[in-house]
Amino acid sequence: MPKILIIRFSSIGDIVLTTPVVRNIKKQIPGAELHYCTKSKFKSVLEHNPYIDKFHFLEDDLSDLISRLKKENFDTVIDLHRNLRSFIIKTSLNKKSYTFDKLNFKKWLLVNLKINKLPKIHIVDRYMKVVEKLAVKNDNEGLDYFMNEKDMVNLSDFPETHRNGYIAFAIGAQHNTKKLPKERIVELCKKINLPIILLGDHNDKIAGDYVEQKLKENNKNIIFNACGKYSLNQSASIVKEATKVFSHDTGLMHIASAFKKEIYSIWGNTVPEFGMYPYQTKYHILERANLKCRPCSKIGYPKCPLIHFKCMNEISFDSIDLKQKSL
Repeated sequence: MPKILIIRFSSIGDIVLTTPVVRNIKKQIPGAELHYCTKSKFKSVLEHNPYIDKFHFLEDDLSDLISRLKKENFDTVIDLHRNLRSFIIKTSLNKKSYTFDKLNFKKWLLVNLKINKLPKIHIVDRYMKVVEKLAVKNDNEGLDYFMNEKDMVNLSDFPETHRNGYIAFAIGAQHNTKKLPKERIVELCKKINLPIILLGDHNDKIAGDYVEQKLKENNKNIIFNACGKYSLNQSASIVKEATKVFSHDTGLMHIASAFKKEIYSIWGNTVPEFGMYPYQTKYHILERANLKCRPCSKIGYPKCPLIHFKCMNEISFDSIDLKQKSL
């Protein structure tokens, strides 16, 4: 029975994007015992995944984690993170390993010189190439996201205006330069003009309250601000029941892909060319294309380095034409 360890420490979206590797290994390698190593704070992303036999969580002590991993005596290590910690783990375990190429130099070229040498394939397909040597192929069934029944949010929790269908709008992101300014979120919600549930963590609650208040001032009772009210898996259940999803380049966008939702994907300082656009689902890209300063980072910043924030302030919403029939 082959014993296989997958390493991916962060973050929500990146971990969700590894789920085809997990599923295909488990289904295609007879008798495979599959373990997954990630940070403990991301436990909820994978804890209900039926293809994973055991988890190993990184806390603060890497040595302790390595000690625990050595006891498992793995046959193979699949490193889908490729950083210093994953390198130390692989070296310490001294087992056959396969490592994901993050293409950092090519990303640097795009960010700094605006020269695009990145392959025109999704990062999921690049993850799958890592395990081709194990005779594992992509089944093209997309991403996975599993939840417990107790995580499902009841429609009765929502205002009556949102119980017969709604648009989910994930307004958060890890970096501010990946998020629309709150005034533009208001503008976009007016354009959608349908019942909308705003999703995000407690850090997004202030922006959500602002959007909700501004829409009420315009006699539009279409916003339910759920930011900070629900756990990740509860928010995922809200996404699962939505008719369509609007999202920044963030974890809930990839969760929406797992549920095969139609997605309006909003891009600021990062670009879809990095290969992390919605996977195997219908989607629309909202971005300010042909902007000389974009991308300014492969991740993001607390604020626009050039102050003007044109990548978000100049996105056109003219292509959005949603009617009540969308619900």
